[in-house]
Amino acid sequence: MDQAQISKLLNEQFPGSVAEEQPKAIVIKKESLLAIAKMLRDSDTAFKSCHCITAVDRKDKIEMIYMLYSFKHRFMLNLKIFLPMNDLTVETLSLLWKSANWLEREVYDLFGVKFLNHPDLRRILNPDEWTDFPLRKDFDRPDFYRLPQSEGLKAGG
Repeated sequence: MDQAQISKLLNEQFPGSVAEEQPKAIVIKKESLLAIAKMLRDSDTAFKSCHCITAVDRKDKIEMIYMLYSFKHRFMLNLKIFLPMNDLTVETLSLLWKSANWLEREVYDLFGVKFLNHPDLRRILNPDEWTDFPLRKDFDRPDFYRLPQSEGLKAGG
């Protein structure tokens, strides 16, 4: 199994969903993500592991990268989708792979991508009251951050 075979399979089963084939990734349309991911997990391709979900801020869009692994074929597949800055929403994959739950929460916390139908989408690294997304290019780093008084360190503790 190789990337060209998977791309061909996707083009056959989901016509028009492959936007581009890059040297180390297949770019798909965001609307096709959930259906394609389910097929890749359940078919003979056997991508039973969601190894990583991450993002890159490209200023005009967020590039989402999904790294899926097939133990059966010993093959890592990188799927990409692009999200326009005015619509940072995409369907969750946490219903297909349990590992996606925390990986999506991390992307939400750092980039502001909202995963639709996620069972527990909340911050995982930053404080709950944090309002910015630190890995975005438009992030304006505060000079300092203070916890609310009630949550500060207590003397002797």
